Amino acid sequence: MSPNMELAKPRDFGEIISDTFTFIKQNFKPLLKYFFIFCGLFLIFTSASMILIQIKALNFYDNSLDPNAFDESTVFSRAFSMLGGVLVYAVFMVLQYVALNVTVLCFMTLYRQKQNTLPTTEEMWGYIKYYYLKILGSNVLLYILLIIGFMFCLVPGVYLSPIFALVTPIMIAENTSFGYAFNQSFKLIRDNWWSTFGVFVVVYIILYVINLVISLPSTILGAGNFFLHFTKNSQALSLPIAIITTLLQSISFFFQILMSVTVGIVYFSLTEIKEGTGLMERINQFGTNESTPGPEPEEY
Repeated sequence: MSPNMELAKPRDFGEIISDTFTFIKQNFKPLLKYFFIFCGLFLIFTSASMILIQIKALNFYDNSLDPNAFDESTVFSRAFSMLGGVLVYAVFMVLQYVALNVTVLCFMTLYRQKQNTLPTTEEMWGYIKYYYLKILGSNVLLYILLIIGFMFCLVPGVYLSPIFALVTPIMIAENTSFGYAFNQSFKLIRDNWWSTFGVFVVVYIILYVINLVISLPSTILGAGNFFLHFTKNSQALSLPIAIITTLLQSISFFFQILMSVTVGIVYFSLTEIKEGTGLMERINQFGTNESTPGPEPEEY
């Protein structure tokens, strides 16, 4: 069995990609465990809101075919109800993605602090409850800045995307403020923007292909559900098909772990290239037998 992977070391383009898969392979069971423990509730709420949206959309379509049940006075209320459902779904999606990123990056931070050994559930919960709201607030601000950047001919948004991706791992691994992490992300990626951007593009393409394969049955079922509304059994089949398509989409969300791990690997690699913190820690440990994990952000 190969030894546990060292996170804090310099890596080139190919090594970042390969080490991402290596880390997931070596830690697949604990990552899967913590995914369900700390992201499961958000996943349930997101899935439930998605099912409700699908059912509302089909009911909206059904009522539009019946002139006696669908008139101008109900158009606004039904459209407003649909919009409210979409907004609720969007909120849960943001909460879900933040929970996934915080879970994975807390896992990687503790893994490194414990010198390449697995963190316990209690340690994970301590870190996640400490960082979640901080990361949520910072990510909302970063999303707004990215939207503004993409509005200006896409170029600023594309340039800022890999830089902003590093803010979350900096805040967690270094237990620092948003302002410091924001500035530090620009320093870390300096002279390494193209390689970092290239890594994220490759991983994004991999995720796109995975999601495409998983979403194909969902698309077929969704189209079938629409055409079934011309039959008598349409109402009986709407809910089961909505549940199945939502479950398929939930499965695709799990693979987002790949991007979160990539962001963590990129951060530790760039930090080692710029500052050599991992090398200094190993030098300081010469002659000692005690492990020296990183400081805890807070006593729990």
